[in-house]
Amino acid sequence: MTASAPDLGLAPGPDGKLRCAWGVSAPDYVDYHDREWGFPVTDDRRLFEKLCLEGFQAGLSWLTILRKRDGFRAGFANFEPAAVATFGARDVTRLMTDAGIVRHRGKIESTINNAKRVLELIAERGTLAAYAWSFVPPPAERPPRLTRDALRAMPTTPTSVALSKDLKKRGWTFVGPTTMYAFMQAMGLVNDHLQGCRIRTAAEAARKAGVPAPRAR
Repeated sequence: MTASAPDLGLAPGPDGKLRCAWGVSAPDYVDYHDREWGFPVTDDRRLFEKLCLEGFQAGLSWLTILRKRDGFRAGFANFEPAAVATFGARDVTRLMTDAGIVRHRGKIESTINNAKRVLELIAERGTLAAYAWSFVPPPAERPPRLTRDALRAMPTTPTSVALSKDLKKRGWTFVGPTTMYAFMQAMGLVNDHLQGCRIRTAAEAARKAGVPAPRAR
């Protein structure tokens, strides 16, 4: 028996074509799913933003974070690492009263800490992108056919564990293996659009065209 689209984790989008079901489960998700999630990111500011927002998302829904993204950008100097690295106690107090973001002291302080760690990493590796793209997972780590069940079975991967461990060794916080796998999905280190999703081919083509050559770790 052939599995139905819902069983595969797919659902029709605004144009009637199938997409990952989560990507059409709320209007806010459609553009994010179609134009951003799984497409390669090589800009350091955007990578830092994604790392921070994935940390804020821990324990919450991504929809909550997506709806507050403009507020986060306003509160955290558009996620410019050099600017956020200068934040102090007054900024923490300010952000704790900012309803435009998730007001979690530990995550706010983590973002400031991680901005400082980004600057150290850039001094060592040249760019945050060069570091992040050195963690492209090997083909053997990927399932031969990406279905909803296959994706649910891997909340972490060996590469996300390795990335998490290396960042923690460097002093980063809120960078657990599950959070790092979500980061890898969001910024295109992996293409986790399901088989049958109309965006999967476009995301893969963008990755092949835009993925920098991995550097040795």
